[in-house]
Parts: sequence; C-alpha cells; structure tokens
Amino acid sequence: MPQKAHLLIVDDEANTLASLTRTFRLAGHEAAVCDNATRALELAKSQHFDLILSDVVMPGKDGLALLEDLKSHGIIVPVVMMSGQADIDMAVRATRVGALDFLEKPISTEKLLLTLENALKLQRLEAENRQLRQRLGKHEIVWQGETMRKVTAQVERVAASETRVCILGETGTGKELVARTIHERSPRAAGPFITLNCAAIPAELIESELFGHEKGSFTGAAGRHIGKFEQAQHGTIFLDEIGDMPLGMQAKLLRVLEEGEVERIGGDKPVPVDVRVVVATHRDLEAQVRDGKFRQDLFHRIYVFPLLLPPLRSRREDIPTLVEHFSRQVSAQNGWKMAAFSSDAMQALQEHSWPGNVRELRNIVERVMLLAGDSQVDLATVQLALPQTSASRSTAVASNSSLAERVQTFEREAILVELKRSNYNISSAARALGLERSHLYKKAEQLGIDLAAIRKEQVID
Repeated sequence: MPQKAHLLIVDDEANTLASLTRTFRLAGHEAAVCDNATRALELAKSQHFDLILSDVVMPGKDGLALLEDLKSHGIIVPVVMMSGQADIDMAVRATRVGALDFLEKPISTEKLLLTLENALKLQRLEAENRQLRQRLGKHEIVWQGETMRKVTAQVERVAASETRVCILGETGTGKELVARTIHERSPRAAGPFITLNCAAIPAELIESELFGHEKGSFTGAAGRHIGKFEQAQHGTIFLDEIGDMPLGMQAKLLRVLEEGEVERIGGDKPVPVDVRVVVATHRDLEAQVRDGKFRQDLFHRIYVFPLLLPPLRSRREDIPTLVEHFSRQVSAQNGWKMAAFSSDAMQALQEHSWPGNVRELRNIVERVMLLAGDSQVDLATVQLALPQTSASRSTAVASNSSLAERVQTFEREAILVELKRSNYNISSAARALGLERSHLYKKAEQLGIDLAAIRKEQVID
C-alpha cells in the first residue's frame, strides 16, 4: 500500500508479537510492541498510531479494558481486537466498546493487511469529513430569529435556480457569505466560485481583471491573462460593490450579460462564457440610477432577485448564537479553550450599535477572548474590547486625543480589568499581562493607577 502506517501491537505472547511485527514490516509499515494493556496506554498517550492491534485475553487488564481506557483518555485511534478464544459474545462486546474489527487467531497475512488497509481508508474518510465540516462551518449562515429565517428561506429558494441575484446590505452584513451559499446550494456547486470587489480595483484595471487580456495588448502585458469571467466558467462569479463600478465598465459588463461572451483586451474573437452572476452593493442602486451614476439597462439586468440583508442591530436576537459560533471558530484556529460569556457581558454585546455589523462582531469576539484568556468573559472585558464610541466603555477617549493618549487609556483599562479578574492579586495580574511584578508597579504609577489605594480596599497578596 502507498501509505506507510505506524502500528501498536499488544499481546502477551512473544511469538505472536514477533510474527505480526515481521508481517507488517515486510509490507512497509512500522510496528511498536508491548505485552500488557497498561504499557499500551502509556505508548498511546505519547505517540500517534494509525492502528492498535490488541489481544483480548491478557494477564491483568484485558484488551476490552484497554479500549475503555483509550476512550476515557480521549485517545482516538482505530483498535482491532484479536483472540484465540473467540466467540460471538466476545466479538459483540468488543464492537460495542468501540473496536473497529475482531479477528480470530490464527490470522492470515491477507486478512491482517486487508484489515489495516480498511482502517487507513476509514481514517482518510473521517479526516476528509472533518475538513468538509470545518469548511462548511466557516461559510455557514448563522441565525436564530425570525428575521434571518426569512432571509435563509429566500436564499434556499433562489439558489436552486439560474436567476441573477442582487444582494443588498450594509458593509459587514455577510453579502459574500450569502453569495457563496447561493453557489454551494446551486446546480453549479461543482464549478468555481470567483469573486471580484469592484471598489477595490482601479478603473483602468477592472476590464482586464474581468475579461482578461492578450500578451502585448498594453504596456506591462507580458503574457496572456485569463479574466474572472473565464475563470468562473460553469460556476458563479460574484461582483461585490457593483455600485462602485465605473460607468464605462458598466456598458461592457452589460454586453457580456446580454451576449454571454467576453472579449479579452487585445483579442480578436469573443470567448463564450457560461457563468451565473451574483452581485452585491451597500449603495442604493435605484437612487444611483436616478442620479445618473448607474446605468438603468444594467440595473434591470442584475436586479432580477433583490435580497436584502438586515443590519445586526435589526437582528439582536441572533447575537448570542453568533458569539458562540465565532468563539468556537476562534478557539479552534488558535487552540484556545472555549470561552464562556457572563449574562451581563452578553447583554452589553446585544446593546451595542454594531456599525460594522457581523464582521465587527467577529473581530470583537476574537479581541474579547484574547483579553479574557482562560477566564470567563465578563462585562469589564467586553467594555474594554468594544470600540471607543461605545457608551458601555468605562472610560471614553476624546476623538481629538493623540495616539499616545489613546494607548495610555487602553493600557490603563487593560491593567484594571486584569486586576479585577485576578481578584486584585498583583502577582497574578502581572503574570497574566506578561510583566514582571516590579514592572507592573512602575507601569501603574505612569498611568495614574494607585495600587496603594487598591491595597487598602482589597486583599491582594
């Protein structure tokens, strides 16, 4: 087999250990051996094994007890049981405890290697499923209340069609997430999902980005460039912030939508494209049409199914669910412990105005978890993490204050929050902040924090 496996063989018979080790090594695998369940558990704690092959009947703890120990210690590894005293009841008990398979001794080489191959295939499938779940979770629309239930119902309905969708909403409401969901739930899901932010590309480059160019077609065109429309062939192209597309480019986009073909800059023939178009904007397109800033004919081409995403302040009932979702994401990405939010901390998050919408909430959750460490997220931590303009901040910073003043304010509040979290134990607070105890005293003095006064009011050391 192409995949080299690392195995652990557990058996109290030396001849069996030698025979099985030889069989696996001849097949290109590595095998560690031991003669009892206690030692096997120690090895499984310290090393990664692709498979554990264990006898059932052994002195002391038997193979079924080893299975239980592995489960209780959270060690996830396929285990195949074997026995020369096998019966149906024993096999049933082994599989109930979690054994992948049960083999009766003597075991043929062919059966042994086939069992290993099946175990490795199962591991690969489980790994792929985990990656798929993580990927889907990353692009999941998270909601709890009635407002977003209606939106997701519209998404599901329109995704199954070829209808052009115009996603409307403020910055940070999740327009690209919805566009990606439409693609993934559509008949084009196997095709590519290509994005272009029309506001982020200079006007003189956007045509090349969308339609491509031929070598030498303009200064700097050192080779052929395939545009976004061709890259999205048989898939979906998402044009974000289409309200910021220059008028001249709007006319060229209209032609592509009407004719179903693009022409590269410097090209001599059109290239047919089979692409679903989804667009988004935070602007009022109808007002832009009235003001002459957006072509009316293009508006009617893209505004077939408008989908309005509500701002976060209009769906506050979703905030606890979103916070839990982002906490799980941030914890997984950084290897942190999942954070618990106190009720008043969650209330403060729900009362915030969220001008940056869901994107801002995600950033705040990460900031809060970084400040909280392993502690519960309390109100003081949330107040520290929220923007300066939030009414929930314990100390406001003037909009005309200098950078140094803003940094000092942030440092002061960080120290006060950490002191409170550590029950005013200065040594603990210093460790949490990554400071020497003497450095914390010096920093507190610079920032006007009277630790002597705190000492009188609290039991600190």
